[in-house]
Amino acid sequence: MKKYIYILFAVFALSACESELEITSPSELTAAGFWDTEEGAKAAHTGLYGTYRSSNYTFWLLGEIRSDIWGGDTFESASNTSLIESNFTVTTAPFGGWAGFYSNLHKLNDFIVNVPNVTFTNEIEKKHLMGQAYGLRAFYYYTLLKTWGDVPIVLEPLTDVNPEGLSRARSPKNEVMALIKSDLAASLTSFGSDNSFWTGSKVYWSKAATLALKGDVFIWSGNLMGGGAADFNEAKTALQQIAATGISLASSYDNLWGTDNEENNEFIFSVQYKENEATNYYNNFTGRATEISPTFNDTGASMQDFIIGGANRYGPSEKTLLLLDDNEDARKAANFIYLYSNDNGGAGYQNYDASNYFGAVFAKFLGAEDGTGGRIFENDLPVYRYADVLLLLAEAKNLLGEDPSGEINQIRKRAYGTNYVAATHAYVNGSSVDNVKAILQERNKEFIGEGKRWWDLRRAGDSYTIDNVPFLSPGDEYKLVLPITLDMIGRNPFLEQTSGYTN
Repeated sequence: MKKYIYILFAVFALSACESELEITSPSELTAAGFWDTEEGAKAAHTGLYGTYRSSNYTFWLLGEIRSDIWGGDTFESASNTSLIESNFTVTTAPFGGWAGFYSNLHKLNDFIVNVPNVTFTNEIEKKHLMGQAYGLRAFYYYTLLKTWGDVPIVLEPLTDVNPEGLSRARSPKNEVMALIKSDLAASLTSFGSDNSFWTGSKVYWSKAATLALKGDVFIWSGNLMGGGAADFNEAKTALQQIAATGISLASSYDNLWGTDNEENNEFIFSVQYKENEATNYYNNFTGRATEISPTFNDTGASMQDFIIGGANRYGPSEKTLLLLDDNEDARKAANFIYLYSNDNGGAGYQNYDASNYFGAVFAKFLGAEDGTGGRIFENDLPVYRYADVLLLLAEAKNLLGEDPSGEINQIRKRAYGTNYVAATHAYVNGSSVDNVKAILQERNKEFIGEGKRWWDLRRAGDSYTIDNVPFLSPGDEYKLVLPITLDMIGRNPFLEQTSGYTN
């Protein structure tokens, strides 16, 4: 049964793909011999990224929606307001069934158990695929740990479709973290000295992605789980190795965005979207032409001819608008098109004007016009990029009592470009707390809309999360991890509710 389930997923769930993510039903891909051939293993490998992409909106919600970035004015009905406001109880717990991640983990477990027994023409390719699989599994479990704390550990593939096969108790988070670190080590061992990207593309996991994840994980475990300096040093070492894989900071922030820029050297791992294959979710951050056409942008230009056909379900908070309100910083224009109800006599609004503000269109992932009056939201979406690495390295250095200003200033210099003046814009090393605040602010500007902010605040510590998120107050620390649904507890007698929540 397991083999038939896997084949049906691989053949049908990805049958519309037009890129290397596309597969067809090959002659050798039979239930009896699915794990007997290199062809079958590579088809399963392709399927891993289809399932990841199907969960990518969930990854984004978990990583950003509860932060202080969104929750501002929208000109259509807002989405996910209960998450933005952290307004949930055990009866309204979001992301039931562990957000579906264990279904994806089943496919990874199946791959990790079976691929070592498959003969490959090129064993180096098999090692690369195993490095990818271990890295992806570490990423899933890291997300589970950050979201719920204690979670079940399942490492073996399902042998049938009986729900009782998933009836596991929640493992303590220190055991989950140990698994994550073990998978990171297995991933790096499998990659060995191979710094290459599968088929030369960043839409597949790589050694660089594992090193970025390792830096992220070890900062979290060092700061929040007692790992201390040993973990911070592990993070620092991993992050410093990434430049040797050919990854670097793009020369311009603007050069990162748009479908023509997806092969930049800064992206480490991104999720692929393409017309007639799959489109991303950023149409929900735009709007309909009927609402946008009567407005004006911040230069006073009419939006009448702006081609759009989305929805406006998420609006930036006023805090976000004010944070970005620096016309010398390229990240202002790259992130949002500010809409105003009038053109201010042709002068526009050089700076945010609350009394005339109508709303905003998120500009970073606007896709491309289709030539027929529509727009295709097909940007590849980065999960890790080199700016992330530099600012994680700044975190690790600060936690080790070192100076993080060099990494912070690399990001600022890129953002300000020719406007950069060291006396005005450079960050000077300060106290540990001042450094944390500077790093968080820089990450906030740099990664708006990329699913990072909530995790950034959480990784810094509970107090930074409570202080920055307006819907959380002292005493709400238990809300930093989510409750599980009553239905999950009813179906699995081994599960206990997340600490702090009452059934």
